Amino acid sequence: MAAMAIADLMVCIFNITVESIFRFHFTDSFLSYTYACRLSGFIQVVSSQLSVWFTVSFTIDRFIAICCHKLKSKYCTERTATVVITAQFVLSVLMHIPMYFRYDPNYIVDDILWGCRTVTGYVSSPEWTAYKWISSFSSPILPYPVMLLLNCLTVRHILVASRTRRALKSRSNGETSSDPEMKNRRTSIILLFAISGSFIVLTAPITIIHLSVGVTEIISFTGSNSLYLAIRITLLLMYSSSCINTCIYALTQRRFREEMQNMVKYPFIIILTLCR
Repeated sequence: MAAMAIADLMVCIFNITVESIFRFHFTDSFLSYTYACRLSGFIQVVSSQLSVWFTVSFTIDRFIAICCHKLKSKYCTERTATVVITAQFVLSVLMHIPMYFRYDPNYIVDDILWGCRTVTGYVSSPEWTAYKWISSFSSPILPYPVMLLLNCLTVRHILVASRTRRALKSRSNGETSSDPEMKNRRTSIILLFAISGSFIVLTAPITIIHLSVGVTEIISFTGSNSLYLAIRITLLLMYSSSCINTCIYALTQRRFREEMQNMVKYPFIIILTLCR
């Protein structure tokens, strides 16, 4: 969850604050340098991919913890989580190195490169075409079936175990009393559907547009074009998806809610202590 939160924070900083706000309102800032523009674009792509795949990794971790008890003790450890997070970070960085070279400078003033424009061969070059389709497949097309399959298997396992537990309790007690374990399992089902549902609903529009643009090979459009407006809206939805998963996971945890309540109460406790 810490890795998910960091990746989501990177999306908020670079994709939203830096690109959509700071660069838009301060056109002559240091981001206008070609090298800074290239680096910013590279970090944005890496941040978005890490946000998606850290969520997928958490889904895999929950699936193993709930459905695969034999692998739980070996896989669901801090060491394994560190290895998975590091491997995903390295692979994402290596995979998106070509993004740094996607842009050429708009113009040169006193031997200083300014602005960023897409390289000429971005559409016609077979290398760039292959990279675009590989990047599109890795995120977010591939995460869709992975998350749906694992969540469905996890929910099925929870339902079967809950049905068996309910039958055993009714035989032993002769009545269906309140069961905290059943409540926890229902909460897990709701959580899994909330995560997969929000991810698919919020990222599907930009995926459809991205695939359509890739097929039609459209790379330029004016600010008044309806395609431009659609892309901006779907990007906003995608950025929301990058941030909402960590919030859902955190808010459903009892300890997190308790810490939030303590944080809210703490200033009032200090004031009451000083008054006394």
